[in-house]
Amino acid sequence: MPHACPCNPSAAYAACCQPLHEGRTPAGSAEALMRSRYSAYVLGLRDYLLATWHPDTCPAALDMDDSPDTRWLGLDVKRHVDAGDGTALVEFVARYKVGGAPAVRMHEISRFECRDGIWLYVDGEFPGKAR
Repeated sequence: MPHACPCNPSAAYAACCQPLHEGRTPAGSAEALMRSRYSAYVLGLRDYLLATWHPDTCPAALDMDDSPDTRWLGLDVKRHVDAGDGTALVEFVARYKVGGAPAVRMHEISRFECRDGIWLYVDGEFPGKAR
């Protein structure tokens, strides 16, 4: 049985995010890039995350919680809006759990930009969080 893709348990990783992670194919949409970035977080693919981040907003280093107790529970894409001008929004909820703590619900509205046919993550807002 092929391994399920973290972004979509009904899809095989080899046919879903793996080709993007290995650089064999670019993401065809902002949603595909967001899904591949979620999978990269699950799999600990720091280099992929940095490579798909817009150069104007990319951090110099990425602090990932590498705790073996972190368990990603799933991804729910709420909406994908392609503005048609090389920008797009993707709203999603990702859930994860660290050790025996209660599950965390991360709700983000991410902004993406397409540069030379390549989608890049720009930044995100977290609805409901105080600024």
